[in-house]
Amino acid sequence: MLNGNSFVVSLEVLLFKRALIGTALAAVVALAVPAAHAQSGSCKLVVHVSGFRNTKGVAGGTIFNNPDGWPEDNNKALKHGSFPIDAATKTAVVTFDGLTPGAYSFAVIHDENENKKLDKNMIGIPKEGFGFANNPHVGLSAPAFKDASVNVACPEAVINVTLQYK
Repeated sequence: MLNGNSFVVSLEVLLFKRALIGTALAAVVALAVPAAHAQSGSCKLVVHVSGFRNTKGVAGGTIFNNPDGWPEDNNKALKHGSFPIDAATKTAVVTFDGLTPGAYSFAVIHDENENKKLDKNMIGIPKEGFGFANNPHVGLSAPAFKDASVNVACPEAVINVTLQYK
């Protein structure tokens, strides 16, 4: 049989346990929601592109999640698209959403004639501007997939790319 003091102590212990379980449950839910959010493909890559020599055409951006086809085969790209160039600032913002967390490689061209490809001269030198994530030095060929790779985490990753002209 419980006396008055035992009843109060037992009730306090019960309320403490209930509060502790509630706090633990809230912590689990708080941790699970971002993880579920991240896995749902709701991350975003935002790329600020600068260095356009003029405002003709568009910025053509492409993102790859593996080296197959990197960087020119848009048929093998995870996503690609055309983005307007701001006439006042000679910059563009390229955004890809619906991504899951992970490593992606990014390339952009100044598609001056909007033909959806990097135009080159007879010996293969680009006639239009181009750039890559991490702004690697580019010699006679595009950088390796890993050299233009960026880690995307939720809710978004933001990078800056400066175009190069040869």
